[in-house]
Amino acid sequence: MKGTSIFFYIFVMWLLIIAGGALVVLIISHISIQGFGNLSGVIDSVVKAGIALTLVALWILIMSKVKNWIFHQQIRH
Repeated sequence: MKGTSIFFYIFVMWLLIIAGGALVVLIISHISIQGFGNLSGVIDSVVKAGIALTLVALWILIMSKVKNWIFHQQIRH
């Protein structure tokens, strides 16, 4: 279990990276906010940046939970 835990952690990390990239490219990039005149582009960018930062925080939280789970598994053995 010792050697495979780091591979599991890296596997989950890469899954999150690929899923996050897919979300950003396929969904978030197509968001378009209209109706604010000259500020539409700025508001559009702020909303997209906020969503991206929220995803980064969520990914960090998930990776922290996976790391803690792996360490607890190793302590039990």
